[in-house]
Amino acid sequence: MCRNIRPLFHFEPPTTEDEVRAAALQYVRKVSGMNAPSVANSEAFGAAVDAVADATRALLGQLAPPRGPARTREAERAKAKARGQARDARVRAKEA
Repeated sequence: MCRNIRPLFHFEPPTTEDEVRAAALQYVRKVSGMNAPSVANSEAFGAAVDAVADATRALLGQLAPPRGPARTREAERAKAKARGQARDARVRAKEA
C-alpha cells in the first residue's frame, strides 16, 4: 500500500474532508501510476478521485464505533517517527 495513505478512522478531532480527499488522490495516483494526469486523462482522473473520496466517506460513516479511545494525530505522528528511527537504526547496524 502507498505509505502516504494514512488511517482515517476513529480520530479526535474527526477526519476532515481535506484528509479524505488527499487519501483519495494518493490512491488514484498509486493505482494509475501517474502523479499528474495528462490533459486527455484529467477528467477520468478527477472522476476517480471523487469516486474514491465518496466511497471513503461512506465507509467511514458506516463503520461501527470502536471500543477504545480515539486516536490523535500527534500520537500517530510520534509512533511513525519512532518506527522510522528504529528502521534507521537497523539499517545503520547492518551497514556497520
